[in-house]
Amino acid sequence: MDPAGNLRNDIEAALRRPNLTAWQRTFLADIHARLERSGGQARLSDKQWRKIFEILGRPGTAAPSRSPVVPFPRFRRQHRKTLAPSFSRVGRRLKWRFRNLVIGFLFIAAVAIAQQVFEFGQGQFQSAPATARTSLNQEFTVTDGDTVHVVGEAAGTRLVGFNTPEKFSPQCEYERQQGERASARLRELVAGGSTQLTKVACACAAGTEGTSKCNHGRSCGTLLVDGKDVGSILISEGLAVPFVCGTMKCPPTPRPWCRG
Repeated sequence: MDPAGNLRNDIEAALRRPNLTAWQRTFLADIHARLERSGGQARLSDKQWRKIFEILGRPGTAAPSRSPVVPFPRFRRQHRKTLAPSFSRVGRRLKWRFRNLVIGFLFIAAVAIAQQVFEFGQGQFQSAPATARTSLNQEFTVTDGDTVHVVGEAAGTRLVGFNTPEKFSPQCEYERQQGERASARLRELVAGGSTQLTKVACACAAGTEGTSKCNHGRSCGTLLVDGKDVGSILISEGLAVPFVCGTMKCPPTPRPWCRG
């Protein structure tokens, strides 16, 4: 029986598995190389055996009684011969840890740079300038009572000056029902008249408009139907409440529909 040979065969089979982590693959490759160099007589600790069996899918298996383990050298001459490999193992471990640290740092840096590039591109594409943009009969869809989505744009447009009940994240059933009514009423108004959607600057900090830090990446605007502001119409019908923001920030969003 050749326990070292069996172990090398098991490690070779495990190294062909695609689901190993980078650390597991490096660990098994190092054990295999040590067994090869030592002719199956490499000294493995109990911890290393546990880790090997864990990776091979046999947790709790005890090390074989005739395992390829050489007792700790008792003679000074033999001990001196093992010092160099010990220092070599320590060096390799430090090298692995440093490499993993560098890889982790590079990954985090790449994610951060990618996020910045995405937000910059999103801001260039979505942000509305300080000067209002007006479009007559612009094609858009109604998302809810105070949000529309212009065809061809990546994000929606939040209509300013009013707030309607939430139908997607209501605080109570009554708010959901009112949110559905507000959405249906806005669709009815848009379908029955001439619309004028005007993009306006959002109430956000300078340089954040069009990014996730401002209005969830949405643009802002006003919507007139036959010359009348849809917010004023919905407020007069009890389907919305006034919601006026300042230049750079908004007050708490009014949601009175679930109060007892």
